[in-house]
Amino acid sequence: MSAVSKAFYTPLSLATSVLGGIAAGVVFKQIWKHVGDNDVEAPDPKDLTRSVQEVLIAAAVHGAVFGIVKAAIDRAGATGYRALTHENPT
Repeated sequence: MSAVSKAFYTPLSLATSVLGGIAAGVVFKQIWKHVGDNDVEAPDPKDLTRSVQEVLIAAAVHGAVFGIVKAAIDRAGATGYRALTHENPT
């Protein structure tokens, strides 16, 4: 990857990462609305009124959703970059 290409791809990658994080948060909240015990918000790990099981399940679901959304966004960004520049962004 040339210096010019890298200079172009880096801000694009940062922007898509931020948007991916926001999208992952939205997707997780929607999933938690359907999976959680009628709670709109996922449990805070420091909230001792919530069960350990509920906190750990929420953390696992959040991590999985974030990982999947981040991988999908990164892949789409890399594919789009290659389509525009005919170079791999690595």
